Amino acid sequence: MNQFPNTFTWGTATSAYQIEGGWNLNGKGPSIWDAFCQIPGKIAKNETGQVACNHLEHFKEDILLMKQMGLDAYRFSISWPRIQPKGYGKKNKAGIQFYSELIDCLLEHDIEPWVTLYHWDLPLALQLEKDGWIGDEISDYFTQYADICFEHFGDRVKHWITINEPWVVAMLGYGQGVFAPGRSSNSEPYKAGHELIKAHAKTVQLYRTKYQKEQGGIIGISNNCDWREPLTNSPEDRASAQRALEFFLGWFADPIYLGDYPEIMKKKVGDRLPSFSEEEKSMIKGSSDFFGLNHYTTMYAADASSKQVKTSVYGNGGLSEDQQVSLSTDPSWKQTSMNWSIVPWGCRKLLEWIDQRYGHPEIIITENGCAFDDQIIDGHIQDNQRQEFYQSYLEESLKAINNGVKLKGYFAWSFMDNFEWASGYEKRFGLHYVDFETLERTPKLSALWFRDFLSGQKK
Repeated sequence: MNQFPNTFTWGTATSAYQIEGGWNLNGKGPSIWDAFCQIPGKIAKNETGQVACNHLEHFKEDILLMKQMGLDAYRFSISWPRIQPKGYGKKNKAGIQFYSELIDCLLEHDIEPWVTLYHWDLPLALQLEKDGWIGDEISDYFTQYADICFEHFGDRVKHWITINEPWVVAMLGYGQGVFAPGRSSNSEPYKAGHELIKAHAKTVQLYRTKYQKEQGGIIGISNNCDWREPLTNSPEDRASAQRALEFFLGWFADPIYLGDYPEIMKKKVGDRLPSFSEEEKSMIKGSSDFFGLNHYTTMYAADASSKQVKTSVYGNGGLSEDQQVSLSTDPSWKQTSMNWSIVPWGCRKLLEWIDQRYGHPEIIITENGCAFDDQIIDGHIQDNQRQEFYQSYLEESLKAINNGVKLKGYFAWSFMDNFEWASGYEKRFGLHYVDFETLERTPKLSALWFRDFLSGQKK
C-alpha cells in the first residue's frame, strides 16, 4: 500500500458499556442498558455488560497493549451515569477520578485520547423521570453533563465527540425497539433524533464559548452510514439510493452542514418530523469541527414506492415505509458474522459522497471493522479475513484521499472483543481476543498485522 499522509491519525475505538464492567461500583448509577439487559430475551443468551472486559480494573494493561500496537490515539466513551449517577445533579468523584487516571495513562504512553461523551448508556433516571431522548429537557441535561467533562478533562483531552451514532439511538432504541430503551414507534425516532441534534449543538456551543479558546481542542459528532448503491442505472433506482443516504446520514448531517433536514425527509415524514426554529438552525449549522463517520457495509437500493416495504432492523436509514426503498445485497459478496457484506469500494464512494455534499470537510473514520467467529487454534487466532478486511478498506480509503477527500484519521473497531449489545458476546469485532471467563487478552493476527502496518506507515 502507498503511504498515508504523515499527519494521519491511527487509532482504535471502544465504548464504556461494552468494555468497562463495574456497572454498580464506586457510585455509578444504572443506565438504560443495565435495565434493558435484565429483560429476558432482549440480549443473546441473556448476557449483560455488568462485567464485560473489566476495563475498569485492567485499563493500564489495555493501554500497554495499545502502545505495543503503535497506536497514535484511542477513542473511548465516558459513561454518563458514572459521572452523574442520575444524569443530573451531584457528580460522582470516583467516576471523575477513573477517567482522569485513564487519560493520564494514555498520555504517559503517547496515545492521544479521543473522548465520546455519549455512546448509548443514558442514565436510567432520565429515561424514567424525563422520557429520555424524547423529553423536551434532555438536551439541557446533556449539556450540563458535558460541562462537567470539559471542566475536569478538557485540559488534557483535545478531541471530543458529542454523540455516537444518533441514528442508532433514534431508530433502534425508539423505532424498532431492539436496543435500549426498547421502544417501538413510527414517530418517536424523529423526535429522539431532533433532541439528539439539539443536544449536540448546545454542547458544541458551550464548548466553543466557555472552553475551546483556553483548552485548544476540537469537537464534532460521529454519524454512522452504510453506502447505498443503485441496483440498476434507472432514474428510479438512482433516486432511491440518494433518498436512502439522505434518510440515513442526511438526517443528522444536513442540519449541521446545510442548515436543516433534507427536503425529501420533510416531504415524506410530514408532521412527524419536528422542525427547528431559526435560532436553533443558526446554532446547529456549523457545529462540528470535523466529520466523524462510522462505516461498515454496503447494500443495493431500488425503488419501492409502488409497494409496501417490510421494516428491517438493520436496513433502511429511516423507517422503511417512509423511505420507500428496497435493499438487497449481491450473493457474491463475502459477509461477516453480522451478515454485513464486505464491500470496500462502498467506503470510498461514501467518503466521496460526503466530500461533495458537505463542502469538503475534514473526515475522520471513527469506526470501521468486522466481526468473525474467532477461535484460538494452537495458541493463535487465525483471523486472516479480518486482516484482509482492514487492508482492503484502507486501500479504498487511500484512493479517496488521492481523489481529493480530506480524510485525516482512522479508528479500527474494536480494540478488543466486547459486549456487542443485543448480540451479547457472540460477535467478535476485536483486534484482541478476550476469553470472557478469564478475561485474558490475546492479540489476533490482525492486531500483529496492524502493528506492522503502522510501523511501515511511520517510517
